[in-house]
Amino acid sequence: MKLSKKVVLVCIFAVLALGMVFAGGKKDSAADSKVKFSFWHIGTVGADRAFYDDCIAEFTASHPNVEIELTVLENEAFKTKLATVMQSKNPPDLFWSWGGGSLAEHASAGLLKDITKEVAADADLSSIAEGALKLFQYDGKQTGVPHDLGAVTFWYNKDILASVGYDSFPTDWDDFIVMCKKIKAAGITPISIAAGDKWPAMHFWAYLALRIGGSKVFSGFTAEGAMPAGFKGFNDPAFIKAGEMIKELADMGLFQDGFLASSQNDGAALVGNAEAAMELMGHWAPGVQNDNSTTGKGIGSALACAPFPAIKGGAGKVTEVIGGGNGLEVGKNAPKEAVEFLAFIMNKAQLSKFAAVSSIIPTVAGTEAAMTDENLKLVKGIVDECTFYQLYLDQLLSPAVGGAVNDNVQYILSGAKTPAQACADLQKAYEE
Repeated sequence: MKLSKKVVLVCIFAVLALGMVFAGGKKDSAADSKVKFSFWHIGTVGADRAFYDDCIAEFTASHPNVEIELTVLENEAFKTKLATVMQSKNPPDLFWSWGGGSLAEHASAGLLKDITKEVAADADLSSIAEGALKLFQYDGKQTGVPHDLGAVTFWYNKDILASVGYDSFPTDWDDFIVMCKKIKAAGITPISIAAGDKWPAMHFWAYLALRIGGSKVFSGFTAEGAMPAGFKGFNDPAFIKAGEMIKELADMGLFQDGFLASSQNDGAALVGNAEAAMELMGHWAPGVQNDNSTTGKGIGSALACAPFPAIKGGAGKVTEVIGGGNGLEVGKNAPKEAVEFLAFIMNKAQLSKFAAVSSIIPTVAGTEAAMTDENLKLVKGIVDECTFYQLYLDQLLSPAVGGAVNDNVQYILSGAKTPAQACADLQKAYEE
């Protein structure tokens, strides 16, 4: 059949028009494929900053359609800015987190994304221990992941202890007090405590409560302020007794002069300069001590760590540990590329690089082989042997209650409140 010229021309124009539609569709698709998401973290210096910068560079090189808007803030500035954007209901797409109460508050407000399926489907993310993953869950849903997990321990100067007759750290509280008195008699500050920053003193109080009352005194706390049947909360005598014991340490002069105004850096410097025998601090302590010491190198091989001692008659064990980790939460509007970037940061190869150069104890299985810091290996040994793991109390609870905990421990130390008054006020804040 022979087509007329008119029909042929109509067909040609139809084909051309259809081609333009498809071409236009491709062009629009390419434009739509451009993805931008925000990423906030607190790794302001050294290996931390370099790690995240390298991750961004590598990821965007293999994903040229992705642009990552980076915000890097110091710890306290981060908390302040994050609180502001959360109030506006506009969370970052991927951001730093300690899990626990703050994560629960974000999730309960509908500000986080459920990434349970993505975590389960990823070999590296799903290799993280169940207990660690639970720190970043809300209502059974995974809304973030932890990339490192450590513990609060005593970091002490072996040479100072040896000078007063101790070749190992006491595992009994009474013996610990005797040792501290001997150190003080020798003209050295026994314990450096950064009570000006509040949370370091809170860890001391929380450990005393854990050793006195055992894990049951923490078992009922939730970010929502619920009170399970039989749970006493801060009215538990263990918390009041812990307040009395930490005040006794202050009254005995076992802390440094001016400890109520001391910052973390101030307290670390005392240990790093061998002016104090020990501090109770997280696994980041060696690096902070080194950075704030006069030499920049701290006390080197004289440094060691040990668990918080057991208390005679107490229900707690020396193998029960308080600690926590760092990780990342995923904002409610995060695109799938942000979750892919999270998995990229957390893959075994990347996290192993981080573990080799920084003060972290990684959560992904197999990455511990990259750890080179002997101090961190000591902490890992304590965590590996623990029979109970308690998230930092001020992170377990909501930010408001966590702040009240920190404030009230300082009130106890300063004498502004009795331990009983402080605990009553804390319980009221918790229930409200």
